[in-house]
Amino acid sequence: MKDTPGWASPGSAPSDGHEPGTSGPAEPADSPDAANPSQQPEDAPQDAGSKWSKEQPPPAQWSAPAGPTAPGDTPPPPPPGPGWGSQPPAGPPGGYAPPPGWSGGYGGWGGPPPAAKPGVIPLRPLGVGEILDGAVSTMRTYWRTVLGISLTVAVVTEVLVILLQGFVLNDSAGTEALNDPSASVDELTHAMGEAMLGTSVVFLISLIGTVAATALLTTVTSRAVLGKPVTTGEAWRDARPQVPRLFGLILLLLLITFGVILVGALPGILVAVAGSNGGGIALAVLGIIAAGIVAVWLMIRFSLASPALMLEKQGIVKSMSRSVKLVRGSWWRVMGIQLLATIIANIVAAIVVIPFTFLAAALSGEGVGGFVNGTGDLGWTFLIVSGIGSVIGSMVTFPITAGVTVLLYIDQRIRREALDLDLARAAGVQGYSTGPTPGS
Repeated sequence: MKDTPGWASPGSAPSDGHEPGTSGPAEPADSPDAANPSQQPEDAPQDAGSKWSKEQPPPAQWSAPAGPTAPGDTPPPPPPGPGWGSQPPAGPPGGYAPPPGWSGGYGGWGGPPPAAKPGVIPLRPLGVGEILDGAVSTMRTYWRTVLGISLTVAVVTEVLVILLQGFVLNDSAGTEALNDPSASVDELTHAMGEAMLGTSVVFLISLIGTVAATALLTTVTSRAVLGKPVTTGEAWRDARPQVPRLFGLILLLLLITFGVILVGALPGILVAVAGSNGGGIALAVLGIIAAGIVAVWLMIRFSLASPALMLEKQGIVKSMSRSVKLVRGSWWRVMGIQLLATIIANIVAAIVVIPFTFLAAALSGEGVGGFVNGTGDLGWTFLIVSGIGSVIGSMVTFPITAGVTVLLYIDQRIRREALDLDLARAAGVQGYSTGPTPGS
């Protein structure tokens, strides 16, 4: 019985011992058939044993006869290898064409093919470095759109903040009251109220700018994953229907955060009102710390609600539930990546903003010394120069934070819902198959 033509398993020889249609060496003379001629076929050659030595080596170590062969004879096949542990051949046996992935030898098959990468990330579960690199690659590849969006939003918000600080919030009397140890309680309360109001207004303006930038950059990043560019106008047309819901989502998350912190501080406030100031303050501090931990836990669980709302066209509550579902079981991973991206973005922004701040202080009335001591006047020169630094810093922070959030959302959907298959079809990838998953 013959094996598949052209293929023999390692360490074995063809089942007949010679090629069909050819004559080869007969059995040794001292074999049982040779010792009993009466059992041999009548047409068997009687001189075949003359080619072999009478003293034969042990079994499985036969050697080819040294004498001349008859015309037309084919030498016997070489002896088999020592077994399955022998060195495999350098190429596919039997002369077949090498299949895809062949790199020589039986163990030379390559690993699974790499995942398709039509855009800034490969279409498979992502590692931490790939998420950060995808955000930076989006900013680098589509820099005109990304920086155009970031610059526009940053300039508008910073102009509003500068005008507000220059005309409304520049209350030198309140600043002096806060720096005066002999100020009365009413003066301190009034100054702190104005400071909190000014800070809240500035924060609200910055929040509006962040929401607008996130909405537009979410569309850009999602298209960058498919390798498809998008203009600022296209991004705005795609994001505009969801922008009101995005504002509602952000405000709801802020209310949840402040509500949790207020609930944590409320027992201490009540104890302080009852007359125990020291115990009330201590209890309020402990309550705020505990409430802060709960607030952080909730914010991470809802951190993917923004891209879910923008890309799935969901409502506010539905997008929050989608985020909870995607983050479940990966809270620490999502928190770590978000924290790392925030730290990197703020460090880069600080490198830009701090020199502008000191330059603004040096150009203002009392110089850097007055700025460091808190006695300097925040005039228009200081506000404008420091505002330029803030605009440049926002151009860096907006794309990184928004890009990481969107790519985290896509990564979690790939891991849980095989979104990579849909993305591959949307990108027009032929014969797509997932690649190996990196450790993350």
